[in-house]
Amino acid sequence: MKDSVYVGNAGKDAALDRGWILGHFKDVGDPRHSEAVEIKWGVHPRADARSQWVRGEERTALLVLISGRFRVELPGRSVLLEEQGDYVVWGRGVDHSWFAEEESVVLTVRWPSVPGYAAAEKDEADRRT
Repeated sequence: MKDSVYVGNAGKDAALDRGWILGHFKDVGDPRHSEAVEIKWGVHPRADARSQWVRGEERTALLVLISGRFRVELPGRSVLLEEQGDYVVWGRGVDHSWFAEEESVVLTVRWPSVPGYAAAEKDEADRRT
């Protein structure tokens, strides 16, 4: 039973895998391994921005503001998350980008967890957002 429980700290664990704390990319057998969902604890310094838009998104995503002020850019729409708990959800096929207007912490949940989904090397750390 010891292998079916994991206790950690999102801030510390996130630093080990570009913010991602649960998803297909964790080792099989690790309780944080999931092919159904991905979860990220994103810590973004002020003015942090994606270097390019995510295009051809295959997943649904939920992004919740924990702290700070964070803008999500969607086709034809800009969403500002400014109060703790503000969130935005977008579905499959919705391109997106983002910008941290202040130092921000955001929790991102995406489903399903899609193996092999990665960006070009230049933007690899951002692609999983």
